[in-house]
Amino acid sequence: MSDEFSSSPQAGSDQAPGEASAGGRAPGEASAGGRAPGDDFQRAFWAAKHALSAATATAFSRHGVHEGQQFILRCLWTEDGLTPGEIARRLGLATPTVTRAATRMEATGLLRREPHPDDRRLVRLRLTERGISLEAAIAAETAKLTERALATFEPGERETLIQALRAIRRNLTA
Repeated sequence: MSDEFSSSPQAGSDQAPGEASAGGRAPGEASAGGRAPGDDFQRAFWAAKHALSAATATAFSRHGVHEGQQFILRCLWTEDGLTPGEIARRLGLATPTVTRAATRMEATGLLRREPHPDDRRLVRLRLTERGISLEAAIAAETAKLTERALATFEPGERETLIQALRAIRRNLTA
């Protein structure tokens, strides 16, 4: 649930990993000096994702929550006692990803594991008092991040952006 790129460009840069600096040619770039088809989209999307990831990590770290854990917390705030597999299906993740995150969250006191009442091979993830108490703070941080990210967008532009992001997801998962 951390950033998938091991090296990152300088803060504030639109340069994506593997992209050549000025004077060089990025992988896949057209040899005639023009950009490869889709390069502007890829660079802009990566830069926005990276900026949101960094801002999220900073905001949630104030509460002892690592980036990505807020999604597991949200699942458990909605329905406490889910198994890692149930959370993984709801979030579109692999079960081992949720299991690793749950181990870290358990170590920091956000949740605890309990044996499943019907299947001894499974565990249920239950929020601790600390995990429950963070719901309002994480919701407030999320609202602030959303407003900051969309500050220059009019309401109609915000809706268009959300619809476009949903369409991109559908296109890539169909």
